[in-house]
Amino acid sequence: MQKIFIVGACLLIFSGQTVSQTYSIGGKITDKITGLPLSYANVRVLNSSLGTASNPEGEYEIKLDAGNYQLIASYIGYKTDTISVELKSNFADADFSLLQTDVTLPEIVILPGENPALEIMRNAVRKKKERDKKISGYEFEAFTKAVIRTPGEIKAGSNTIVIDVGGEDTTLNIAGIIENESKGYFQKPDNYKEIITARKQTANFPSTINILTGGRVMQNFYNDEISFLGEFLPGPLADYSLNYYYFYIERIVAIDNKTIFQIHMTPDDESDPGFEGSIYILDETYDLIKVDLNLNKAANPGGVFDTVSIFQQFALYDESVYMPVDYRLFANVNYLNIARFGFGLNTILYDYKINPEFNEDIFSKAIVTVEPEADKKDSLYWLSTQTIPNTEEEAKAYNRIDSIKNVPRTFWDDFSILSSRIKLSDNFEISAPVGIYHFNRIEGHALDYGFFLNDALDKRLSSSLKFSYGFADEKFKTDFYSSYRLGDYRTYKIQLNAFNRINVLFGESDDYNELTPTILALLTKYEFRDYFYSKGFDLEISGDVFPVVNLKLGFINRTDKNAYNNSDFSFFSKNKTYRSNPAIYVTKVNAVKTGFKLDFRDFIEDGYSRRRISLGGSYITFEGDVTLSDPDILKSNVDFTKYELRSETRLRTFRNCILNIKTNLIYNNGTLPFQMFHSLPGNIDAVSGSYTFRTLKYNEILGDRIVTIMIEHFFGNELFRWLQVPGLKDWDIILDSFFNIAYTDISNKSKTILNYSLQTFKNPFYEIGFGIGHALLPLTIEFAWKLNHKDVNNFRVSINSFIVN
Repeated sequence: MQKIFIVGACLLIFSGQTVSQTYSIGGKITDKITGLPLSYANVRVLNSSLGTASNPEGEYEIKLDAGNYQLIASYIGYKTDTISVELKSNFADADFSLLQTDVTLPEIVILPGENPALEIMRNAVRKKKERDKKISGYEFEAFTKAVIRTPGEIKAGSNTIVIDVGGEDTTLNIAGIIENESKGYFQKPDNYKEIITARKQTANFPSTINILTGGRVMQNFYNDEISFLGEFLPGPLADYSLNYYYFYIERIVAIDNKTIFQIHMTPDDESDPGFEGSIYILDETYDLIKVDLNLNKAANPGGVFDTVSIFQQFALYDESVYMPVDYRLFANVNYLNIARFGFGLNTILYDYKINPEFNEDIFSKAIVTVEPEADKKDSLYWLSTQTIPNTEEEAKAYNRIDSIKNVPRTFWDDFSILSSRIKLSDNFEISAPVGIYHFNRIEGHALDYGFFLNDALDKRLSSSLKFSYGFADEKFKTDFYSSYRLGDYRTYKIQLNAFNRINVLFGESDDYNELTPTILALLTKYEFRDYFYSKGFDLEISGDVFPVVNLKLGFINRTDKNAYNNSDFSFFSKNKTYRSNPAIYVTKVNAVKTGFKLDFRDFIEDGYSRRRISLGGSYITFEGDVTLSDPDILKSNVDFTKYELRSETRLRTFRNCILNIKTNLIYNNGTLPFQMFHSLPGNIDAVSGSYTFRTLKYNEILGDRIVTIMIEHFFGNELFRWLQVPGLKDWDIILDSFFNIAYTDISNKSKTILNYSLQTFKNPFYEIGFGIGHALLPLTIEFAWKLNHKDVNNFRVSINSFIVN
């Protein structure tokens, strides 16, 4: 049996690593009568914790040192077979032909009274608890392979995947493969670590996206809760599973002379999200040894997935506990018949060590770490380590994708009329037609052009140089930015920004994209933004001095000047006039800025950088800055000290509901220029954004002493299900609510240089509201009410969508 292993073009070829002499035993596992392959059959080495599983074509391969071995192949419903193999050359064939069991099994007799499956499940839950008491921790090794199928091709970035939906052709072919080898560690109560020791992928994937390790993505069905698609679903052995699922005995099967109950499960209420399908419980011991399940309709938001199937098997270790030996996930996505793709994940887990002594340095905030040499493993290494054999289709996909990737690309291959940038190489981009024009009442028609360098020099250097010219203000603007990252995981950064540009006034509260104000101005003569000119530079150094602490220090030099209306152009509304652009406080600011961030979330070290993640859906972060502007030492024209403190909290509340709380505290002591005030994030007409004040207008409330508390609770469709609201509980209607509080004031010294009379909220402002949407649609209709400070917009209906924001 020939195996083809091709390392993706993004892997480094030279390893310099000595690989020990390891050989392979492989073959095919089939039904002895029909000759059909037995997919996902288990193969184990007698008197060891080594093992693997066959691929969908029934093929397996296991890597061992030279010697004599006995291999055991097992499959539920078949007699286990054992083969003796002497391994002394590179490869030894060992095919298995399993015979279906002929054990006489009793008929299932249902007597009046309690469902007999319930007593079996009660015993299985009890056995799970006994198992948990025996395990204080464990180690394992894993190999994981993920296959993505699409009608077209895939283009992947370091953190994103762009799928070509393939036009009218909906045939799903393999468009990308990632594979990795890892070592995992778990210790009660919740210490977890996985180290990726080797990885490879098709050439259209960068290595940084290859972090789907076996232990991290695998769902262990011995756990009470199973996480899927952002929801936590009760597992079949959860303490409350008998009150959540309906169980019944489908049939009794066997493996060798052991009786196995095949039990069907489905949620009692079809509106409750959960699993449906078969689980396999061993008679007498009541151990769970296999699951073959699907997500039910309620767990499939909007019916986006045609299917989500999960398959997992367990094997006995230390003659005491059953541990997962594989995990398979298959999903087909169909989004409104517009986009279709499939995803398959195959994982094998082996070489368990139960309750070992752990090195104290194993566990840290980095729950997944990629070893520095993981991307440098050559073909010899992959021939000597445990994998899941490529099917014939997968081998052909590797050849096809890598061949396409190696074909020289032209300018037009990456050109898109909707893209704001054109990619000239892996690291270099220039502005595309969509990104070279904008309009506002200050600059009039303006042309933009930029050059962008991304993740150069081993993903350490990023830089941009942007030019702009406004035909109405007749000014030429420039904006240069460059950053360089240091450290093994690029956790330290030096950045410089030198500019002579036009700024959006109070831009830190503006989350609208660049296209929205241009279209509104040209079509309706409505422009919600205000502007000022700024010239100078800022320099900043930041880094993770501890895993949870980031510190920064910077210097700001800027000279701000007024901007004035220079254009009255619009395609329509000729009789309207743009409102005047407000004046700022013209000054020069030299300031030192220091800051910190406390982030207690775990992270993944993907081989190049760190990515924060939120296991369990709950976390809290704190962030603060101090900006000091001093006329004596720093030669600034204004004297102030500005303090800022922010926090973000995310808590899982009822079932899969999420509570988010964002707080912001700003306190200024001194004379702060108007353009450096803070604006409460408001909204333009008919549109709203998350974590904004829905009933306030854009830049309506300003100040230099501010406290805001924004509370948003995402119910999803859990509330409708819990209340059993007819219709709504089954229509994938989602609900969220919000409650916002704001206190604002202006210091006396800042008032002395202020040209305007501004409204403040010394008596705190309150608003409340909720939003209704659908799981399939990228928008929510929101309803908001002012609870006090009523004048205009006391009640507001708006649309919240990422398309505008």
